[in-house]
Amino acid sequence: MKTLSDTPYPIDLDSIRGAFPPGIEAPSLLVDFADWLNGRPWGSVGRFSLQGQFSDQAPIFDGSPLRDRFSLFMRLPDGSAVGGWYGAGLDRDNPPIVGLGSEGDYELLAPSLDGLLAKLTSQQFDKAWSDLKPHDEVECQTDELARWLAGQPIGDKAACDDGAAELPDFRGFVEKWSRDREDYWANHRLMAELGWRLAAHLPRGKKPWDKTHFEVAIVGKQYEARVLSHGPQPFEEAASVESLLRDLREEMRKAQPELGLWYAMKFGLYVDGRVMPNFEYDVRPIIGGEPAQLSEAMADLARAPRPERWVPKWLATS
Repeated sequence: MKTLSDTPYPIDLDSIRGAFPPGIEAPSLLVDFADWLNGRPWGSVGRFSLQGQFSDQAPIFDGSPLRDRFSLFMRLPDGSAVGGWYGAGLDRDNPPIVGLGSEGDYELLAPSLDGLLAKLTSQQFDKAWSDLKPHDEVECQTDELARWLAGQPIGDKAACDDGAAELPDFRGFVEKWSRDREDYWANHRLMAELGWRLAAHLPRGKKPWDKTHFEVAIVGKQYEARVLSHGPQPFEEAASVESLLRDLREEMRKAQPELGLWYAMKFGLYVDGRVMPNFEYDVRPIIGGEPAQLSEAMADLARAPRPERWVPKWLATS
């Protein structure tokens, strides 16, 4: 039987490099740490994988517009994400490291990457971030990590005071972002009209969090919208809201052109008629039972180009 000691750390350097904002490269310390970690038993210095992801998929509401403010390079088993934060006035060459917790824990974990690695060696993480501690069932290798880190060019700075008091309030930033974005979508004219047109699908429950789920795919001339009721189902109003959804897509492209055009959208229709969306810029959606046509996706990309590292693999290799 395979044990944890036989399971190496999942490492994907390509995804890590792609997760950094355009114009910023993954630091050599992170690449060297990935090389040091390669082949070691999962859990020996913490329970995580070194894999990049965009803020779109991180546990933060409406994270797509924040792609250029994060470099998320670590994933925890519960879906939490760890990485650099490029907030206002912060050092873009050596940003503080933050955690986006799946249960709403938003915390500044270390003032720098070397500071995070130093905390891994000393296991200085509280309950909310206990996955950054070694696993009880695996031989601990934090001492080996400490020796390796001490030999790095910036290792002597890792033990410095964390300086967190001098850094901005990360939790406050995330909470304000979430409030502002919820207000933005609650008062968005196209979202308000969408909610009105779909009034027949308002959830039957009366609790504020009750909602009806929908999913939409738009790729070039292709379009499909479904309501998630006992599985994805067509709904009567799908054709009449297509132009509305395409207008939304164009408006968002003009507002933040570097993101390009989204290919899929999921949204919840709440009891009070509010529509809260989530956008997918990288997934290749299924339309009519088949993957979206590459020619249509390429037409979208030509009309709304993105930075090279933000072009999804399935499209970049076509």
